[in-house]
Amino acid sequence: MVAYTLSILAAVGAVALTALVFRRVRSAGEDRDPSGPSAAHAGAMLSAMFLLVFAIAIIVPWTTADSARLNTHAESQAAVDAYWSAGELPGTAPQEVRRALHDYVTFVVRDEWPLMAEGVMDPVGGARMDQLRGAVHAIEVAGDQESDAKAAVLDHIRGIAAARAQRTADAAATPPDGLLILTILTGALVVVFPFLAGARPRGLAILPLLATAGLLGFGTYLTWDIAHVFAGPLAVGPEAFTGALQEFTRIAGGL
Repeated sequence: MVAYTLSILAAVGAVALTALVFRRVRSAGEDRDPSGPSAAHAGAMLSAMFLLVFAIAIIVPWTTADSARLNTHAESQAAVDAYWSAGELPGTAPQEVRRALHDYVTFVVRDEWPLMAEGVMDPVGGARMDQLRGAVHAIEVAGDQESDAKAAVLDHIRGIAAARAQRTADAAATPPDGLLILTILTGALVVVFPFLAGARPRGLAILPLLATAGLLGFGTYLTWDIAHVFAGPLAVGPEAFTGALQEFTRIAGGL
């Protein structure tokens, strides 16, 4: 933050110094016209800055949400694959492992998803994964088929754990610090700049300015509303996990 403040002060100082130098040049003319070169240049640069900041504020959450959505499908698919592979385990292990997978996915949908909208995860989910992995490690197998089944289940559980770790990061992900403040600041400056430049619109001339202010306000609110992956209009839902639960039922009924 200190570096940002110093960079702003340096830029303002450079402008002030340049203005002071050119004021001493007699050939330089006054520029008080709202449509003059100073106002036109500053307005164009200010609009470009707002568009740049606004684009970043939209694109970052959008790409994060897409990545998080794909990750939920990867995690749910790993759970389905583990459910399939558990059928080759010996004794009562298939029922126990499948029950644990079903309970975990149900927990994610019912209990954990509402917390993710607030940017946090329930540690119980990670504990369940650790417990399931330990239980599968403890299964005694005989023969290549059972050994391969155990290795496959463990591999899929590792996939679930890796995807869960990524989901944890996605739940806590937010746009870069200060981006929303910069969006609000530049948007407000775009709206009030004509007045700062000396223009005094009256009557119908003020309608475009009001429309611009309304659209900028909506756009700025949108950047705040989509800041979290699991909340807002771009929120990633638990559809992949509810689909996994349906797949569990289909697999259990078909075997």
